[in-house]
Amino acid sequence: MKRVFLIVLDSFGIGAQPDAAEFGDAGSNTLGAVRKSPGFSVPNLQKLGLFHLDGVAPAAGQSSGFSGSIARMRELSRGKDTITGHWEIAGIVSKEAMPTYPEGFSQEFCGEFSRRTGRGLLCNRPYSGTQVLTDFGERHLQSGDLILYTSADSVCQLAAHEEVVSVEQLYEYCEIARSMLRVGRVIARPFRGAFPNFERTSARRDFALEPPDTTILDVLCENGLATISIGKIQDIFAGRSISRAIHTEDNRDGMTQTEKTAREAFHGLCFVNLVDFDMKYGHRNDTEGYAKALTEFDRWLGGFLPLLGEEDLLLLTADHGCDPSFPGTDHTREYTPLLAWGASVKHGGNLETRSGFMDIGKTVLEYFGLPNTLPGKSFWQEIRLR
Repeated sequence: MKRVFLIVLDSFGIGAQPDAAEFGDAGSNTLGAVRKSPGFSVPNLQKLGLFHLDGVAPAAGQSSGFSGSIARMRELSRGKDTITGHWEIAGIVSKEAMPTYPEGFSQEFCGEFSRRTGRGLLCNRPYSGTQVLTDFGERHLQSGDLILYTSADSVCQLAAHEEVVSVEQLYEYCEIARSMLRVGRVIARPFRGAFPNFERTSARRDFALEPPDTTILDVLCENGLATISIGKIQDIFAGRSISRAIHTEDNRDGMTQTEKTAREAFHGLCFVNLVDFDMKYGHRNDTEGYAKALTEFDRWLGGFLPLLGEEDLLLLTADHGCDPSFPGTDHTREYTPLLAWGASVKHGGNLETRSGFMDIGKTVLEYFGLPNTLPGKSFWQEIRLR
């Protein structure tokens, strides 16, 4: 049975794209920032070819060879957010940017949303997800009003203390907002604790737009293959064409669940998102934390690779950048890595720079021998052992 493990290291960009200045991100480089940390150590990613990618400075003393095949991926969609990146990986190029709300949400929306939920609203402007709790958390506890905020991405975020609004009730409020907005994601942000030590919980949930066109998940399901999602993949694709969903608390849980899945027999795709790089470190400008998280992933990767069988294919990539050293706390418009590894993958294959994340999804479908009309160009024939 053939299996593909497609693992997205959320926000692991490797350098600014040529159009980064249009997004205010010229000079951003997530990998470039975190590799300066003394806590950064990724020998397994190095063996797979990370530091041989186009535009990436070589590691000190690295050999000329590597054990996988690699490519630098350029995003074509007009966005730098989670939805846009994952959708493009899966075969949808978003030619128009999703709506953003730099001035907050309209009075019409806020009034109707408050009427439907019976709760007032606090903040209503772009804000850091942790700072918003410091600045509005106490008022929320006193009033019961919801904390509504956004970012540079196409998101509507609703935060509430679990002792004021139950997680289930917050999800219902998010469903209401989802029905009213064309925004890419409505995100539930439950938190707990007391001022000034409020902390967000792992009960976060994303309510995404349904993909507007066919994805690789649809093609796989239509052909009877398994589509196992780990992390927030199910949320990103609005639950469509997911045969089994495994929600996770953090990166460590995501890696554990991926390892458990690798010990199972199935024919199809295991699609994984590891969100901590973005949520806990990139957005919080925590370069050291990001470096340590990558080091932990690399250590796990060393134990994961031996679990893969003769017909398994591993694809490691990212959905956008989030340079923790860059001004601001938003995503950054960057190239992403593609590291391919498996018994049937050639060593030292360098595809240089590819135009479009959707080449990844196209490759997955060719690996399974599935005809399709999705955009992109498969690179399977270029990386396979003859």
